[in-house]
Amino acid sequence: MERLKKIIQRFNKARVLVVGDLILDEYIWGKVDRISPEAPVPVVWANRRTNVPGGAANVANNITALDGKVCLVGVVGRDKNSEILLSELRKRKIDSNGVFIESSRHTTLKTRIIAGHQQVVRVDWENTEPLSRAINKKIFTFIEKNIKNFDAVIIEDYGKGVINKDLLDGIVSLVDSQKKVVTVDPKEEHFQLYRGVTSITPNRKELENAVRNLKLTDTTNRFKMNNDRLFSDRDIDIAARQVLEYLELDSILVTLGEQGMRLFEKQGRITHIPTVAQEVFDVSGAGDTVIGTFSLALSCGADKLDAAYIANYASGIVVGKVGTATTSRKELIERINR
Repeated sequence: MERLKKIIQRFNKARVLVVGDLILDEYIWGKVDRISPEAPVPVVWANRRTNVPGGAANVANNITALDGKVCLVGVVGRDKNSEILLSELRKRKIDSNGVFIESSRHTTLKTRIIAGHQQVVRVDWENTEPLSRAINKKIFTFIEKNIKNFDAVIIEDYGKGVINKDLLDGIVSLVDSQKKVVTVDPKEEHFQLYRGVTSITPNRKELENAVRNLKLTDTTNRFKMNNDRLFSDRDIDIAARQVLEYLELDSILVTLGEQGMRLFEKQGRITHIPTVAQEVFDVSGAGDTVIGTFSLALSCGADKLDAAYIANYASGIVVGKVGTATTSRKELIERINR
């Protein structure tokens, strides 16, 4: 525990570059006291609206909240939502010099309507078209010019078009030449793009889809998938080891919700980390907290296991809050002390 706290105390020395899909998370807060006469749905009496950074911007927000230094790289449209998102980034002192505007796109918006502590519905306005070559080149040029200023790179892949093969190949090659850590919060359809990164942090569903998309079960037949699901610890262990070896990774941190996490390392060690969540109100953005904290700890010299334990504590805190949330170094150390 003392070792974990010493790592957390070094968070303010770390410098992390976050590359990925930027999202504006909008929350409409209200209460429900009747059902609509027009359809069997609740009527929400709205009384408040808030906006917070989402997607890759939420990863950057988590790192900033933990006192790490961060620069955000991504794309927004030329619209009102991008103005709101950039304003929210400035409020949090998140460096957005790597955020580029592309007029042909609109900024991704996720609107959640909350009644009391319950999410009633979510409405998504998305743009998933691949980036233009011009924007792709601008992003890579920015990373190439600034990579020496950072200890680690996080790839936040929400499948909205920013993370693509050309960009990722260039980043992995560049980071490898600089001996930097590169971690990925993966998108199910893109696993084949992540070969050679340091670590990935899939959840159970993403690991299931990785095995299916990479056709590992067809070629090895080493375990059964019942209805395309990984049920047992043994299923998860075999699947994660196969993905780790196939993608030539140093480690995989699989998040399992109420069952905690499992860390798989290249040397063969497998560690189960039980959840420390005391209450679960909202899992929105919990994966962003995991990869942000895990990568921040690695940037401070932590080994994979210590970094995973710290990320587990951090995610246990944020799922106890409503909405896309973060935690602080003080709050994190207090939870570890308990």
